[in-house]
Amino acid sequence: MPTDRAIAIADRVDAFVRGQIIPYEKDPRATSHGPTDELVQEMRDLARAAGVLTPHILPDGSHLTQRETAKVLIRSGLSPLGPLACNTMAPDEGNMYLLGHMASAEQKARFLAPLVSGAARSAFFMTEPATEGGAGSDPSMMKTTCEPDGNHWVINGRKAFITGAEGAKVGIVMAKSADGACMFLVDLPDPAIRIERVLETIDSSMPGGHAVVAIDNLRVPADQMLGKSGEGFQYAQVRLSPARLSHCMRWLGACIRAQEIATAYACQRMAFGKLLVDHEGVGFMLAENLIDLKQCELMIDWCAGVLDTGSLGTTESSMAKVAVSEALMRVADRCVQVMGGTGVTGDTIVEQVFREVRAFRIYDGPTEVHKWSLAKKVKRDFLKAQAG
Repeated sequence: MPTDRAIAIADRVDAFVRGQIIPYEKDPRATSHGPTDELVQEMRDLARAAGVLTPHILPDGSHLTQRETAKVLIRSGLSPLGPLACNTMAPDEGNMYLLGHMASAEQKARFLAPLVSGAARSAFFMTEPATEGGAGSDPSMMKTTCEPDGNHWVINGRKAFITGAEGAKVGIVMAKSADGACMFLVDLPDPAIRIERVLETIDSSMPGGHAVVAIDNLRVPADQMLGKSGEGFQYAQVRLSPARLSHCMRWLGACIRAQEIATAYACQRMAFGKLLVDHEGVGFMLAENLIDLKQCELMIDWCAGVLDTGSLGTTESSMAKVAVSEALMRVADRCVQVMGGTGVTGDTIVEQVFREVRAFRIYDGPTEVHKWSLAKKVKRDFLKAQAG
């Protein structure tokens, strides 16, 4: 059962997003490369005044449980702008979680505090250009290098699809040393980190868009490494499952809103002598959406419960990511279909939700990669049982 504090925070977030943020959805500062930082800060000022800025992190610095976080982040997702206003968006939410668990006290004061306060945005530099054979779904293919030089490390490489790099103040850069993967905290902007271009992508909800970045002789003090050389993938695992799941939470909220809009349309629009909802083909789509939305909610809650035990939840988060992203794609698609021509226009957010959820099927690992990983586990568990 959800806790009283989670219900109270979620209700405040719901009222804030519906009352103060939804009107911003038509703001011209919400561009194809994401809302401008001016718009983000304006909305965050409102969230701060309403007491819902970074609501998943409590005043003492402690984090809501994953089950509690789900209740809150689902509500923040009721508008594509909601996570930005409430500071629950990707990649910042995942980066805050990682730093909160793995950073030193000095690193937290310098890099985490500005993120929690909503004064800064962050970017996570891991993915590399596919055309150069760099890391994507397979992080072991990482080509970006880091080498020690006195009390500094020198980083060189290229990164791609780096969400929010343009305008970010905090960067988490992954590179490969002789020991293995490493993770560094850097102040942005830095002249050694050059944005080559911001990609034109199907989604448009994340400020700064998704950039291709060149890193040329970036010098980072040794005390800005997160943990030790060669342990970067271990730290990435700490971030991985909660970040996958928080994507599920936010986009569930968006699809709940799309369902509300499609339902209102179908219950008011007449065609062929009766309301659209009374036509079985339309009514059944909305009914199927109810089923998918509830299954997503339950899948998220189940996976969150596993994470709350202290487990990394790698398998469970893969299962949730596949189930939720595919179900929400069906929900968003049906909402567009129910609304007909109106559904493909920018007159409502349904069209944007459809685009965003399509991209979500790739974020944090495509469906096929997760299924492949799960299939390997099926085989591994079978062989273990046979041997035992």
